[in-house]
Amino acid sequence: RSDQQQYPEEVVNIVKSAFTGGVVGWVYGGVPAFQQARRAFIERSQGELFQNRADAVQSAHRAGLRSFIRYGWRWSWRVAAFVALFNSVSASLSAYRNKTTIGNYATAGGFTGALFRMHLGLQGLVSGFIFGTAFGIPAGGLIIFIQNLAGETLQEKRNRERREQYEQKLAEWQSRLSVTEVLGQMESNTLEGPQMEIGKES
Repeated sequence: RSDQQQYPEEVVNIVKSAFTGGVVGWVYGGVPAFQQARRAFIERSQGELFQNRADAVQSAHRAGLRSFIRYGWRWSWRVAAFVALFNSVSASLSAYRNKTTIGNYATAGGFTGALFRMHLGLQGLVSGFIFGTAFGIPAGGLIIFIQNLAGETLQEKRNRERREQYEQKLAEWQSRLSVTEVLGQMESNTLEGPQMEIGKES
């Protein structure tokens, strides 16, 4: 945390993007599963008797909702983990190298893709790396383009905030130094006064 007890903007962005990725993954996996489960329930239950039409519709919706939750969760945590890992690696590279480039995003995509496909062996590792790199280049280009449209990149903003913070601390230090000098002059003046009076008396 910073002096103002705030988390760095990169960490906040990683959490926000992971949450957004989780929601998008849940919708991406859940909505088709909901529709498919509802359709399958209707096809299976053609011969079943229901008390009324509302009961049949509710049963179909419950079957679809169960699939929405089950398959939505499967996609949600995977997309959230992928996005969080991708953004963590790219932000770490940007902070370490002190510049934001498409290469950072390509490396982050390759690392994340390889990690997600590592359980498939060497072939999965290589294909995951290639897919992740291919995903990271356009994603990085899009992120940099959006940041440039906003007026400044995260790196430029970070450098500007550091410069402003340094100038503010320098101004505070100089004001404290001038107060110390004034107090020192006042103290020396008060000490000189009694010494001059003692000199006159002697």
